[in-house]
Amino acid sequence: MQRFLTGFLACVCLLAGCTKTADEALAAARAEQAAGIEPLELTPAQWRERLTPAQYQILREAGTERAFTSPLLNEHRDGTFICAGCELLLFSSATKFKSGTGWPSFWEPIAPGHVLNVRDLSWGMLRTENVCARCGGHLGHVFDDGPAPTGQRYCMNGLALTFVPSADDS
Repeated sequence: MQRFLTGFLACVCLLAGCTKTADEALAAARAEQAAGIEPLELTPAQWRERLTPAQYQILREAGTERAFTSPLLNEHRDGTFICAGCELLLFSSATKFKSGTGWPSFWEPIAPGHVLNVRDLSWGMLRTENVCARCGGHLGHVFDDGPAPTGQRYCMNGLALTFVPSADDS
């Protein structure tokens, strides 16, 4: 069955014009979108030392936490959401909104090039995956059903993020 699914997804990938491996796609996205951000590359063992098992599964293996389980879902203080893997600034609390999806959602990253967009053909769907520009960690996906002014919904795994409250809201 796994061989069938792998072959099926490879066919879908070819039909969609995808010819790059995941590593090649990330390198291309970094080159196009993350100007000036130095990549952080660690071995799997180093990542396992740095992250909890759940964070590793999400950030390094593109996992997804269960909906409505993240404490960050109800985080409403002023502050910044950073990458749990490398501490790159990713989102401001000013762009967070309640999407009703069960995951922390934002309408815009904190700065251009900090959150990279990578084509994702997993699960037989065409989606846009978001990864951290510094460490390449899987954050979530972006969709075109968010609020104004961007119309975007960056649907993030809370375990991929760490919240840092602003000095006057800590």
